[in-house]
Amino acid sequence: MSGPDIRRPGDIDAAWMTAMLQQAGVDTVVRGLTSKGVGTGQIGDSVRFVLDYERDGEGAPRSVVGKFPAADDTSRATGVMLGNYHREVNFYRHLAGKALIHTPRCWFTDVEDATGEFVLIMEDLAPAQQGDQLKGVSLDQARLVVGEAAKLHASHWNDDGLDDLPWVSGSKAAPASPATPEMVQALWGGFVARYGSRLQPAWVEIGEVLGRSFGAMATLHDGPRCLTHNDFRPDNMMFGGAAGGHPITTLDWQSFAYGAGATDVAYFLAGALPAEVRRAHEAELLGLYHAKLVELGVEAYPMADLRRHYEQGAFLLFFTAFFAAMVVEQTARGDEMFLRMLGGASDHILDHGALARLA
Repeated sequence: MSGPDIRRPGDIDAAWMTAMLQQAGVDTVVRGLTSKGVGTGQIGDSVRFVLDYERDGEGAPRSVVGKFPAADDTSRATGVMLGNYHREVNFYRHLAGKALIHTPRCWFTDVEDATGEFVLIMEDLAPAQQGDQLKGVSLDQARLVVGEAAKLHASHWNDDGLDDLPWVSGSKAAPASPATPEMVQALWGGFVARYGSRLQPAWVEIGEVLGRSFGAMATLHDGPRCLTHNDFRPDNMMFGGAAGGHPITTLDWQSFAYGAGATDVAYFLAGALPAEVRRAHEAELLGLYHAKLVELGVEAYPMADLRRHYEQGAFLLFFTAFFAAMVVEQTARGDEMFLRMLGGASDHILDHGALARLA
């Protein structure tokens, strides 16, 4: 039997699953399968496959989750333009095993260089539950998440070997971003035109500054760099609960970068906690993150530097909210989510006087 090829979810059949599992070392034969869409991704589509076996080999999974290019033409074109599909495949091929953070087992992944078509087959993390950007997280979950962030960041702290990898966003070898200042300003203008009645004046002011200063954002960080997730939010996490599941697993590695670790922390806390909860517990959560970095061997990164980098970390959350809103399929949930992200980022930016850094 030939190995698995790259195909869309509707073309995944029992023979394909058999070839995929046998290539992964499981001596089994799949008789049939059922499939159902899962998750809330907008750049990629995820599908749960429940497997029925003719021969049930040792270690054969009851179900797996596959990730594929978005069916929506606009979202899929964005994934190709930004290199997201190649990036995620390469993360699982080359970095997942060394990233310290908990990620799903990858059964199989491949990508076509010319088209960006890809397949990623992962373990099914149920009964863990996907986080929800609109609901946010509990304080205990936030404590768990900042610890995971520290693991990820410590794994490649100041690892300049990442600069040699063209599929790592922000590396020296990476191609120039297609997000030019002109594109950013045009997308911001479109965002204001679409959502203007729902935007607070302070949000619009921040957007105008960021639109004019987009180029400066890339040079703002003056500290150590590390492996970062860059879309570190509840929708991209699975949380264990009373029914079981690993305490936390981080998904969606389409945007990871060699960048500023504190940006992941700010991105998450500003977007996932109500502003009043973040303000009340910010010092504690930063302390937990910093202590975990030190425990994992990070040196010469004083808390004062972390605070300074964290204070400017919500720029990426603000930028992602309006940029993504305009380059993926528009949905009602997406509208609510992007506005929630923009508002949380704005609160964080204003709380820390971060706009002054772009002056």
